[in-house]
Amino acid sequence: MQIHSDEAACAARSTMAQLSDDSARKDLLNRLKRAEGQLRGIQRMIEAGDACLDIASQMAAVRKALDSAYVRMTVCFMQQELQARLAPDGSREADLSAVLGDVQTLLNKLR
Repeated sequence: MQIHSDEAACAARSTMAQLSDDSARKDLLNRLKRAEGQLRGIQRMIEAGDACLDIASQMAAVRKALDSAYVRMTVCFMQQELQARLAPDGSREADLSAVLGDVQTLLNKLR
């Protein structure tokens, strides 16, 4: 029996890790809600006929907010997975947090 590539991809995604940290999940949701509000504001600006440069500026702000949320989600995922695999007893949690904070700072500089 051959599984279609879409079905195989869905099966692989379902076994991937999920963010288990409630505070990280809440932080990400708050970031996305702010971006959603900014998007609604852009829609109103377009409907009102605001200047293109003003609209573009707001679009850039939303892109930056989404990029920031993506970086945060990636770092949270890395932290959770590395803690689970490398230091299940939590003995190196402070060291790991420090390194991942540096990783997040470096990733934020890419934008």
